[in-house]
Amino acid sequence: MSLIATRDLTKEYEMGAETVRALRGVTISIERGEYVAIVGPSGSGKSTLMNLIGCLDTPTAGEYVLNGKSVARMNDDELASIRNREIGFVFQTFNLLPRATALHNVELPLIYNGTPSSERLEAAKRALERVGLGDRMTHKPSELSGGQRQRVAVARALVNDPSIILADEPTGNLDSKTSIEIMELFENLHSAGNTMIVVTHEPDVAERAHRVLFIRDGLIASDEPTARARASASA
Repeated sequence: MSLIATRDLTKEYEMGAETVRALRGVTISIERGEYVAIVGPSGSGKSTLMNLIGCLDTPTAGEYVLNGKSVARMNDDELASIRNREIGFVFQTFNLLPRATALHNVELPLIYNGTPSSERLEAAKRALERVGLGDRMTHKPSELSGGQRQRVAVARALVNDPSIILADEPTGNLDSKTSIEIMELFENLHSAGNTMIVVTHEPDVAERAHRVLFIRDGLIASDEPTARARASASA
């Protein structure tokens, strides 16, 4: 059974008198442990697809099954619950609480789901150690570099041991050297068994994945392995 399976996924928005068809019938399947990049030009529907995969929105029509659960018709409370259990988010803008330490920022998803404080603390420490920030746990975001802030965001995404790490333009606010470091971290997480989905407009970021879904005009225009994946398969 696929970790993610969509069939004829459609999303329409009403904008005044006009109906915008952001997705026009997307059918994809992503297996557990894959590393997939979703790319496409501005307005192609990639952000809409990300929002649906991440259970941040529901489709107008079509089916979406995540880890065996049909989510297309879930209400807001059910969506929030499945987001908290199944998906770790990494955003371009980090979305960290400025006055909280790295440790507290990483704890937040566990606070929301009612994990006891002692368990929260240990899980947050482990997640920060996984991303190489074991010595920065008491630092606030203003005391960290951009790359370190993104690592805190990755640790926060990992702390619930989710089925999927979903990253939206994760290197968009980082310089080239730091972007490479974050993408190497993603590769390490993937090697450790995490399912990675990265939404990006940067070809070099997409090429680090093993498979690229190219979306245009609300449809999957191509679904191909990257050169890295082909080289790995032939090795």
